[in-house]
Amino acid sequence: MTTTSGGPTWLEAVPPSRAAEAAAALFAEHWEGAADGVWSAPGRVNLIGEHLDYNGGPVLPLALPHSTVAAVRTRTDGVLRVVSSADLGGEASVWQGHLSEVGPGAPEGWPAYVAGVLWALREAGHDVGGLDAAVVSTVPLGAGLSSSAALECVVALAVADLAALGETSADAFRAELAAACVRAENEVARASTGGMDQAASLRCTAEHALLLDSATGAVTQVPLPLAEHGRALLVMDTRAPHRHSGGEYGSRRAASERAAQLLGHGLLAQAVDEAGGTAAGAEAVLSRLRTAAAQAGEGAERVEELVRRTRHVLTETARVHQVVSLLTAAAEGSCVGLSGVGAVACIDDVGPVLSASHASMRDDYEISCPELDVVCSAAEAAGALGARMTGGGFGGSAVALVRAGTEQAVAAAVRAAALEAGHPEPAFLRALASPGARRLR
Repeated sequence: MTTTSGGPTWLEAVPPSRAAEAAAALFAEHWEGAADGVWSAPGRVNLIGEHLDYNGGPVLPLALPHSTVAAVRTRTDGVLRVVSSADLGGEASVWQGHLSEVGPGAPEGWPAYVAGVLWALREAGHDVGGLDAAVVSTVPLGAGLSSSAALECVVALAVADLAALGETSADAFRAELAAACVRAENEVARASTGGMDQAASLRCTAEHALLLDSATGAVTQVPLPLAEHGRALLVMDTRAPHRHSGGEYGSRRAASERAAQLLGHGLLAQAVDEAGGTAAGAEAVLSRLRTAAAQAGEGAERVEELVRRTRHVLTETARVHQVVSLLTAAAEGSCVGLSGVGAVACIDDVGPVLSASHASMRDDYEISCPELDVVCSAAEAAGALGARMTGGGFGGSAVALVRAGTEQAVAAAVRAAALEAGHPEPAFLRALASPGARRLR
């Protein structure tokens, strides 16, 4: 739901009851009879830990109040019928197929994120039939907030619930569903993903960020006590197109894999352990990488590229742990921060870490763009405590830590700066840490 009053455009979350009604109505409009139930799965914003998931590192996403809702009914004949509306009241798109026709690369487009989940569940050994579904979403498309993962996860939870595939409230089973969703996206939709988005949509809890160890799948719920201390998270959708995002994402992933190989590690996150958490250790790792890359015949330019990518992974991992420590201390009430004593001081200290993360993504991982740089710098100039791009990069969104009550003023300043720079008008949303996927009715 979009609201504007001549100033910043706000992408508001829709109450779950209203979204459920819309999905049920869309179902009744296109398929005879009623759905067996209605489910919801949220989009996500990553607070910090960018491009670490496929490197086996830690990430810290939180679920948004913006979600994808599906009314679903199971079938026994293997037929899949799905109608989807990108937003409440938007134009609907219909697709029909059969499970026997689903596999790597087929179908194409948005149906792959639905059909692929059923295929992946069957590949995992589950007895899954067809379905009828009607889907509506309020997760902004193209904003880097995981609209595709929300679609996968709502289908996975609905099918698991209806087919009694496991204890859907158990985190361990939700981890299995997330893995099926990742396989659907990687193999059927042919879109590269590291698994953070699906884990966030299924495994987040209200008022917490999710610390996910991407190497092991282990999670820790990290308290996010922002509102009670007068702080808030503002998401800024640049509405910039994702320039070459597919190829550039693949390039960054390939560079990380090559750096890990040259260092003798299976995943680049293992270089973090080698560094031992010290600046001197990190420099030693980077020095060893330079030597190994040169000996392997990599050109001078390529060597420095691999060093920059690895430095981002090393420093970003440290930043994730720093933010977790600050938030945990704030929640426990025994906090001594750089800016003072008390919970607010520790929360405020998160801001500069976010800004340092953005600098690393801009300079070392090179995944930012002018639109993202402008909104981050404008937010900080308007009083934000820190800001960083979030998501895959090359467009999409940024997130800023702000003082509660200043969201409108910060948004107005960011909008003005973007327009002055000749960029698209950004849109804004409030990131309230919300629960993961769940059944609504």
